[in-house]
Amino acid sequence: MTASHHYALCIMHYELKYGCIGEHLPHSFSREIHNEIGSYAYDLKELTPEELPAFMTARGFCGINVTIPYKQAVIPFLDEIDETARAIGAVNTVVNRDGRLSGYNTDLYGITRLILRAGLDLSGKKVLVLGTGGTSRTASFAAGQLGAREVFRVSRTAREGSLSYEDVLRDHTDAEIILNTTPCGMYPKPAEQPLSLEMFTRLEGVVDAIYNPLRSRLVLDARSRGIPAEGGLYMLVAQAVRASGYFLDTAYPDDLTDRIYSRILSRKENIVLIGMPGSGKSAVGKILAEKTGKPLADTDQLIVEKAGKTIPDIFREDGEPAFRDLESEVIRELSMEGGRIISTGGGAVLRPENVTALRQNGRLFWLNRDPESLVPTEDRPLADTQDKMRQLYIEREPVYRTAADEIIPVTGTPEDTADAIGRDNC
Repeated sequence: MTASHHYALCIMHYELKYGCIGEHLPHSFSREIHNEIGSYAYDLKELTPEELPAFMTARGFCGINVTIPYKQAVIPFLDEIDETARAIGAVNTVVNRDGRLSGYNTDLYGITRLILRAGLDLSGKKVLVLGTGGTSRTASFAAGQLGAREVFRVSRTAREGSLSYEDVLRDHTDAEIILNTTPCGMYPKPAEQPLSLEMFTRLEGVVDAIYNPLRSRLVLDARSRGIPAEGGLYMLVAQAVRASGYFLDTAYPDDLTDRIYSRILSRKENIVLIGMPGSGKSAVGKILAEKTGKPLADTDQLIVEKAGKTIPDIFREDGEPAFRDLESEVIRELSMEGGRIISTGGGAVLRPENVTALRQNGRLFWLNRDPESLVPTEDRPLADTQDKMRQLYIEREPVYRTAADEIIPVTGTPEDTADAIGRDNC
């Protein structure tokens, strides 16, 4: 059966063509990814545990992806299960073929591709898999296939034969690979982290199935220690491509996952401008917003709106610490979601927690202008004279350099600077 014929039959006979079922899906990327794969309609359907049996029994769909918490719960409703999905004990893709439901596990393909993309070699390694749900079963299976020496699942309650986090910190800090499959750190609670990596002295790599935010606190913790780490967006795209192949009974080019991943990442990732007052962040931000179609958010402007007074007034009446607290609050709120151009104040990166928040969904560009060409103005309390500006640059230069993912020398017009950023990031 051709893909177009299969799709035509679905239109005629089923109320839901293709989609994703789960308990909570308000910030899923799945629809956007499937829209990139093909021209079929793809919907998100939230179901309570009580609603799941009726939905599965009705069989009113062509093909679905299954996410938290139903990757095991759908199995009793299936007529047949792919051998690999049966071995794993988790199904995330179901296809309706003439009323018979077939279950597959495309997460295995996705997480394997992600691990290899991160450059991790699991052969002979001790692996910790955080979580005990369907994705943890898949990650454990993948680790075994990739030659891991030992694989331990970890949960807060040590259920289903897993280790507790206390067990891990007492006996297993020699683990070399950590795979997170828990929702800890996922939107809308991106500041959470399942465990600190401080004690893991032999750690070689971290993979996190979380894709929203793009980089979880666990991923950033690993990277701050020089440990390779990747978030779950690539896994999500890879499994979606494989699932679509099952939906439409078709095969896609090998490079489709990479192409879709690049497009989705470009749309979802914030472009964050950091640098000295007067370095051109606001002007460059406006140009980038026009070029990309992403909305522009200026942290100083949002602080003024939140405080109901100007920045000089905040400094004079409340002091710099109060201003910095407002700045951190604004940055936390902005960083929760992606797809923006964010122009920050000159001191925004002075607090490490601000840098961490901005990195979760963003790439940081330091607009590095020669301090002698920076023009002081009265609305910048810490840089209202040339001497203050010069001294401020000396103090902040190493902070900007450490925080930046990319350094953009500012030597021409704002358009030139925007072009330098947009060349590979828009």
